[in-house]
Amino acid sequence: MTHKLKDSGGSFVTGLIAGGMSLYLLDPDKCGHRRRILARDKSIRGVHVASRFIDKAVRDIQNRIRGLFAEAWARLREREIPDDVLVRRVCARIGRVVSHPGVIAVKARHGVVELSGPILEDEVAPLLKTVRSVRGVREVDDHLETHKTPDIPDLQGGIKREARPELFQERWAPATRTVIGLSGIGLLSLASRRPSLRLPLGVTGGALLIRALTNMPLSEAFGVAETPNVVTLRKTVSINAPVEELYQLFANPENFPRIFEHVEDVRHSRDNLYHWKVVGPAGVSVSWEAALTDAVPNELVAWSSVPGAPVRTAGWVRFEPNENGVTTIHIQFSYNPPAGVIGQVIASLFGADPKHVLDDDMVRLKSLFEAGKTRVHGHRVTKEEVEREIKPHDGQSRAAGQA
Repeated sequence: MTHKLKDSGGSFVTGLIAGGMSLYLLDPDKCGHRRRILARDKSIRGVHVASRFIDKAVRDIQNRIRGLFAEAWARLREREIPDDVLVRRVCARIGRVVSHPGVIAVKARHGVVELSGPILEDEVAPLLKTVRSVRGVREVDDHLETHKTPDIPDLQGGIKREARPELFQERWAPATRTVIGLSGIGLLSLASRRPSLRLPLGVTGGALLIRALTNMPLSEAFGVAETPNVVTLRKTVSINAPVEELYQLFANPENFPRIFEHVEDVRHSRDNLYHWKVVGPAGVSVSWEAALTDAVPNELVAWSSVPGAPVRTAGWVRFEPNENGVTTIHIQFSYNPPAGVIGQVIASLFGADPKHVLDDDMVRLKSLFEAGKTRVHGHRVTKEEVEREIKPHDGQSRAAGQA
């Protein structure tokens, strides 16, 4: 009886989801037609992306196999490597383990490598270990000048480097993603056949699969990372309008609701802070505060959300005037959506795709300045109406106040 109840419950949920998706896509109104077109476009793009990834993964795996065979064959032959080749190999490797590789001198003679120059004390052991592992090195002659602290100019600055296995890096190569993704699928399949281990195997398999599909740390994939650049959108558009008019528009975000469909309200609260309210997935409004971080008249407008904002976002708009009176706008917009990339994918399935939203908004902006009118939120908006609301903005003084 319990088994039948579980089966009927699962069938009910499956039927409910299928019915909801059918109603969403087969809506006889115009929205249904647009949703079907978007779904078709996403399917086509998904096939192309998958095809390109498979091609990259296959080539990556082939190159790795060739490299392993070449390395093994070279070690079996065990020929002496020319001194200049050995020096280049060592120099290529030491840059991964020391913070100032440029001040370390490398010499080689018949397989004996001589190292000299200043180095931080805690980097000596990793350096010697790395050099000894280079194929062709028989002995390492240590003439390094060790320093406990960066007390000389040659050791100041620089970046502390750590050799990390690929599995602990933020981004993975196609071959690694393929192996980990297949492992995740295998664990999920095993979890369905092992009821006693279903939870640990399912969680582990799902985590591996999501990590491989998104190619980013799980904290970013699920939206718990502090970084705002989990999702980055870029757009370039040329508009037949003076750069001064376009700059004043973007430097006054209060006018965005009159132009951009997804923006409900923007209010200037104080100093360089603005309170944003936009339409999120499923029509739910999302609010946060963002600061104008930089504003160079007729050149640049940049912003970033304040710490603790529910939506972490940052971006900039660059203006490039041309001789024929056309202005090219370069936009970059990064944000960390609620629920991360996973929530972003789910929302995009229901038409809440920020890329399409940005494209549509740029079409409206171009229409407003070139045709003198556009439609936003179902209402007709003219260029004259927007220009009456725009107040001159002194970007340099505000940016100075920020600093």
